[in-house]
Amino acid sequence: MYAVKTDMLTRFGEEELILLTDHDADAGVINDAMLNQALADASAEIDGYLGGRYTLPLPNIPAVLVRISCDITRYLLHDEHAPDRIKERYDGAVSFLNKLGNGSISLGMPDEGDASPSNNTAQISSAGSVFGRESSKDFI
Repeated sequence: MYAVKTDMLTRFGEEELILLTDHDADAGVINDAMLNQALADASAEIDGYLGGRYTLPLPNIPAVLVRISCDITRYLLHDEHAPDRIKERYDGAVSFLNKLGNGSISLGMPDEGDASPSNNTAQISSAGSVFGRESSKDFI
C-alpha cells in the first residue's frame, strides 16, 4: 500500500477520520477495517495507472504517491458526498497519475518504458493444408 493509517492521521486528523469511518456514530473511534479497505482501493487505483510503466511493487514509495494515495482514500471514504475541494484534490491526483502513466512526467526512478513484454502470446501452427488441387482428384 502507498499510504497507511498514520499517513491519513497526519494529513487529515483523527476527528475527520472518525467522521468518515464511524458510521454507527456511537463508537467514536476510527473504523480500521473501513479505512484499510479504502487505502487498499486507492493503492489498486494507483497501480492501475503505474502498472504499464513501472515494475510493481515499487522498490520505494515516493512521497508524492503517499499524498496522492491519501487524497484518493479520503475521496473514496466520502462516497458520493465528497465536498468540491476534496473532489478537486481527487481529480488532481487522477490527472497526475494519468501523466505518470502516459510518460509525460516521471517518478524519478527507472521505468519500463512500455508495458512489460509477456511470454503469454498466442501462437498458431498448422500441419499444412487439408484440401488442395493435388489431393482432390478433380473435385476442385
